[in-house]
Amino acid sequence: MASLSGLSSSQSLKPKPSFLPIQKDPIRATIHSPKPANYSRVIPSLSVHSVARDVPADIPSSYSSPSSLKVGNDYPGKMPKKGLALEKNPKSLWRRYVDWLYQHKELGLYLDVSRIGFTDEFVKEMEPRFLAAFKAMEELEKGAIANPDEARMVGHYWLRNPKLAPKSFLKSQIENTLDGVLKFADDVISGKVKTPSGGHFTQILSVGIGGSALGPQFVAEALAPDNPPLKIRFIDNTDPAGIDHQIAQLGPELASTLVIVISKSGGTPETRNGLLEVQKAFREAGLEFAKQGVAITQENSLLDNTARIEGWLARFPMFDWVGGRTSEMSAVGLLPAALQGIDIKEMLAGASLMDEATRTTELRNNPSALLALCWYWACDAVGSKDMVVLPYKDSLLLFSRYLQQLVMESLGKEYDLNGNKVNQGLTVYGNKGSTDQHAYIQQLREGVHNFFVTFIEVLRDRPPGHDWELEPGVTCGDYLFGMLQGTRSALYANDRESITVTIQEVTPRLVGAMIALYERAVGLYASLININAYHQPGVEAGKKAAAAVLALQKRVLAVLNEASCKEPVEPLTIEQVADHCHCPEDIEMIYKIVAHMAANDRALIAEGSCGSPWSIKVFLGECNVDETYA
Repeated sequence: MASLSGLSSSQSLKPKPSFLPIQKDPIRATIHSPKPANYSRVIPSLSVHSVARDVPADIPSSYSSPSSLKVGNDYPGKMPKKGLALEKNPKSLWRRYVDWLYQHKELGLYLDVSRIGFTDEFVKEMEPRFLAAFKAMEELEKGAIANPDEARMVGHYWLRNPKLAPKSFLKSQIENTLDGVLKFADDVISGKVKTPSGGHFTQILSVGIGGSALGPQFVAEALAPDNPPLKIRFIDNTDPAGIDHQIAQLGPELASTLVIVISKSGGTPETRNGLLEVQKAFREAGLEFAKQGVAITQENSLLDNTARIEGWLARFPMFDWVGGRTSEMSAVGLLPAALQGIDIKEMLAGASLMDEATRTTELRNNPSALLALCWYWACDAVGSKDMVVLPYKDSLLLFSRYLQQLVMESLGKEYDLNGNKVNQGLTVYGNKGSTDQHAYIQQLREGVHNFFVTFIEVLRDRPPGHDWELEPGVTCGDYLFGMLQGTRSALYANDRESITVTIQEVTPRLVGAMIALYERAVGLYASLININAYHQPGVEAGKKAAAAVLALQKRVLAVLNEASCKEPVEPLTIEQVADHCHCPEDIEMIYKIVAHMAANDRALIAEGSCGSPWSIKVFLGECNVDETYA
């Protein structure tokens, strides 16, 4: 794989690291009371789901906010509404629940926003902004340049409905890729595509990072059968120990492992490193990697060309108009899922149904718009509160990690579309219920009020016919249900707001729908706060800084090599190394580089210790006459 050795960024960059902390707006969002709206709507049928009367608060609470918020745009709802409290009257709260409950009958999905305290006046004030957001989303789906900074279309919605693609060749690309994924997965599972020794593939090793890993990991955890045709493992970092662990766990099954390498550009350093480590393992095992390798990458990328030249088993395309964090419905997510026996057509169908539902311009009947409305209200449109995601289902544990990237990478922006500095964002973290009850619910209930909660509820506990009662009238799933409803009530009683997404069960169709629900919510919210949700300049800045550190490390190695080649060897102080590198301003980073190399036996400390930087004298221990570090 010499052809991939040049994937890392330029070595000529000089590091200018800045370790200034990112400051979060300290403003606390106020507590607002809803005013009863028109309650003439028909109560949706939801026989399994009932609303318990909220537990009275034992601890009085009051919150105040600064008199104004300084942000780049004039956001409605940003001004504090002092003296208002959340609705606590049981009858009024029940009416509010019924009036604002969203139901998608065909999917069996419900969205409850009644425990977010937005007012009717706020909703009316937001209507013009939502109309503009809906129009922008309509133009996006028609092929407008929705990512102006990179001059790109944004087309992940076309993946589940190719007819929406603005050009016929795009429609063909999507359909051909899906057909290719389905055929390849069927051929692998059936044994038509065999291992080099003639057997069945038994394992998948997926090498990718960010959106190339988080979506596939979430879907695998949520939907893979107990005994899938191929089991999947992930290398999603450049941590040597983590890579070694995944390869070691495969053991002799490395010979029957299908390796999927996912990188749009083919130049992502972490993915490149994972690939090189896996290829090394194949060589040491006497295996030919190309006969077990699959590439998912952009056409004519370095990875694509390498896979083509070396004759890898298969190649699938990534598209310029699909971002990593919205790529789960592309080959990135569909191929690993199909190989595990997951019904990817059902995933696409669920996403398509949700897309259709979230195109409506009627706010009350658009679940993604309702989420965006709640985020805007709860966070004062400036990310003043965190979103805590609590799925009460073990199989949905990774949903919070998936949303973390989707939301934070999309919304965490320094500048808005007009060039104003706004430092926007929405922090996402989470666990699972009821593990959360024994982790951080204590702080959520009684500690600092800097969050709102999103509960994910799954009504079906077990497949039909498999449930049983632990005690008269109570099953294990009833306890989980009780913990969710109890936690929701206890939090709200102490003025902690929450959203609840309820699904009937965890199926490919509903997982696809949930992905689509949040993808659209992020896009709409981004329009409301006037930012580009589809680029990631901060990520690119981090990559450049990392490349600069590695370039500096090579200069340090060259200096230490020169000192180690002298007779006698001339150990250098950290200050001398910095001077010889002609970058005394980077002395702290040079110290960290030396400490890391010493910990990995790649440099020797002749005097002093790393705990006392000024005392250190360092050299390499051997002279490399080829001077490959220069």
